[in-house]
Amino acid sequence: MEHQKPIIGITLGDYNGVGPEVILKALSSNRILKICTPVIYGSQRILSFYRKSLELKDWTLQNISSIQQLNPKVTNVITCWDDKQSEVAVGKVTPEAGQAALACLQRATEDLKNGLISAIVTAPINKHNIQSEEFKFPGHTEFFTETFEAKDSLMFLVAEQIRVGVVTGHIPLGRVRSNVTAERISQKLSLMLTSLKQDFGIQKPRVAVLGLNPHAGEQGLLGNEEKDIIIPTLEEFKKKGHLVFGPFPSDGFFGMAQFKQYDAVLAMYHDQGLIPFKYIAFETGVNFTAGLPVVRTSPDHGTAYDIAGKNQASETSMLHAIFTAIDIVKNRQSMDNTLQEM
Repeated sequence: MEHQKPIIGITLGDYNGVGPEVILKALSSNRILKICTPVIYGSQRILSFYRKSLELKDWTLQNISSIQQLNPKVTNVITCWDDKQSEVAVGKVTPEAGQAALACLQRATEDLKNGLISAIVTAPINKHNIQSEEFKFPGHTEFFTETFEAKDSLMFLVAEQIRVGVVTGHIPLGRVRSNVTAERISQKLSLMLTSLKQDFGIQKPRVAVLGLNPHAGEQGLLGNEEKDIIIPTLEEFKKKGHLVFGPFPSDGFFGMAQFKQYDAVLAMYHDQGLIPFKYIAFETGVNFTAGLPVVRTSPDHGTAYDIAGKNQASETSMLHAIFTAIDIVKNRQSMDNTLQEM
């Protein structure tokens, strides 16, 4: 039935980057309409500009003024700001594009809050030009965490061959050590285990945890965080029956492809986890915010201004972000139905 398909809201992101291009390419096949109803929160005018300038496939984009006018047989577009004077400056950073990205994000978030769409897929933003009185966050993850009043969330990078979460996310490297605490590791590990069960359908997940220091501290020779903080925390999880392992030295762990033996990996800081993840799964990787009452995914790449407007951007990560959102929505619905039947 048409009305049973998930309704996936897709925000435009910074329209001077690759967001509009990868969205158009991802949705250009009518096959995606068999599994979801897409709604682009953006601008019909700007999408038409890119479709024409890049000579992309012509297909139906139906302009609607609100989600109540949704047509499940086509890709819908809600124009989220007065775009009549908006000028596309391909590959450039402009304040207008940042505020337009915010308007799209706010409109889609409001519909998600009201239960009118099933999930949000966010195209890349510029973390600087979007800043305003209404958006004072390092990125989407923090925005959604506060907006939906979640106690905590997990930046969870997922792909078919690897899943990586981080204990500390968008903070300077100099502040990582003070944020690697037993409480924080426990919070992120709990979110990861819950997400693997609830969102990915893995009933008994196996999780590898990385060390903070080179060689995972070398038994205190290169740092005490492993033996004083990480190992005791893992022991508490093991006592509760969780399959958690580590801490592993990150270089050898990824160098020997040990990640293939686990359902997910918990890294201590941003680059420790994201560099190997993007090397292994850049084309197919998806950024998922675990721990929220709603579903939000995004491609694992940025605005890529250097290739914007050149018809070089791949839509693969955007497609996987859409597919992942659909799968998570269905997994959560399935778990809810199971709990109701018990």
